[in-house]
Amino acid sequence: MLFDELAAAAESVAQLPKRNDKVAVLADVLRRVDPDEAIASAAFLVGSTPIGRIGIGWSTLSGVRVEPAGEARLSVTEVDAALRELEAMSGEGVVERRRAVLGELMSAATEREQRLLRGVLGGELRQGALDGVLTTAIAAAAEVPVAAVRRAAMMAGDLGVAATAALSGGRAALDAVSLEALRPVQPMLASPAADVAEAMSLAGLVQVDWKLDGVRVQAHRRGGEVKLFTRNLNDITERLPGVVDEVRSLPGGDLVLDGEAMGLMDDGAPHAFQDSMRHDTSLQAFFFDVMFLDGVAVHDEPLSTRRTLLAEAVPEASRLPSIVTADVAQAEAFLSAAIDAGHEGVMVKDLGLPYEAGRRGKGWRKVKPVYTFDLVVLAVEPGHGRRTGLLSNIHLGARDPDDAGRFVMVGKTFKGMTDEMLRWQTARFQELSLGEGTLDGRQVVHVAPEQVVEVAVDGVQRSTTYPGGIALRFARVKQYRMDKAASEADRITALQAML
Repeated sequence: MLFDELAAAAESVAQLPKRNDKVAVLADVLRRVDPDEAIASAAFLVGSTPIGRIGIGWSTLSGVRVEPAGEARLSVTEVDAALRELEAMSGEGVVERRRAVLGELMSAATEREQRLLRGVLGGELRQGALDGVLTTAIAAAAEVPVAAVRRAAMMAGDLGVAATAALSGGRAALDAVSLEALRPVQPMLASPAADVAEAMSLAGLVQVDWKLDGVRVQAHRRGGEVKLFTRNLNDITERLPGVVDEVRSLPGGDLVLDGEAMGLMDDGAPHAFQDSMRHDTSLQAFFFDVMFLDGVAVHDEPLSTRRTLLAEAVPEASRLPSIVTADVAQAEAFLSAAIDAGHEGVMVKDLGLPYEAGRRGKGWRKVKPVYTFDLVVLAVEPGHGRRTGLLSNIHLGARDPDDAGRFVMVGKTFKGMTDEMLRWQTARFQELSLGEGTLDGRQVVHVAPEQVVEVAVDGVQRSTTYPGGIALRFARVKQYRMDKAASEADRITALQAML
């Protein structure tokens, strides 16, 4: 199939407001896709690549400006191959070599193919064809139930694999896709809860686990081979040799485990997340679930059964601390113990549910403290992609306790902003503009330090980038505070105390 056909479908979908119309366009193009191209086509249509991010950012993309081809001739397979070549490049001069290959690819692409490529590589494709819409479109194209496509995608860890099965073999091929050791599956995810009582309100007896600030690790073993995958299904086996040895030493046969890996200090206290990332070769794994054991898939068993199986397969020292309770007070005490030990919070899990791969439902609820600070906007970046023409990413400062008019930068964020907020802040920061320049290596509009914004964070971490020695973790905007003056913003010392 010509890549231009995918680009045409993507542009049509971007203009359609109704979900059913999007599905119809995508199903039409999928019916014409060769099964060998299904994995790449599915990825391109949701704004990704078959191999994930390949290290091409806006700076590289902006440096490649070539005239588009007048006639479509690139195939989906050729584009896939070019992107794999780009991803494999490394070493001295890699930026220049990537630009050369990218320039050749772009010059062979039509104008709308260029737009699709830039959207895919820049991570800014916003045409509404997200996984759920494409899942429905695959089902429509292959004339199979949506649930069968969704299940196969979860078991394979890849919607493209499900598309290949559906388009080549229909329902029978989809049903044949099952959990296998060494092939990662989409992890089960948790929904947030305000507190333990809310998290426990939808179930009677629950399992409560400590929630670590570590690396989500899906561990697979088949024969003597061990593979480790992140929550995004990236292979990190070579980065965690200690965890590989830990999994290889477990009794029994083939298995698939879910867990967290983190570093511990001599007294047992956890390393900060950033320190764990720097010293990932010495991380220890703590497992909390089992999906495959001794060659048998157990993910459809209730958590109460999987809990017993996990205890039989994994020694206590390698399991996440957990309790089973129906008592809110006992769960709250367990949460306090997790926080006192330096961890994020707890996970509350319904004991009657199976492992729902890829689902973020009410069966798992996460409870952790959320901290808010009133900070001052120091600069704002022009938006890209869907936010082109708007001011988007805001640079944040906390008040210097020794100088009321000075603010110390502690991070930046673009998260939590609604479309209405983006329009408002664009007008607001144009009013406060002090002129354009650079900050933290980015093109920005410097603004008078007057606007206070309430920001929620999961915590702070040490940083050598910012003068205050700290950086915000997972910052997102809650609201702009028009009722507060900059002189009332939080001091840098309040954030530093969180270390």
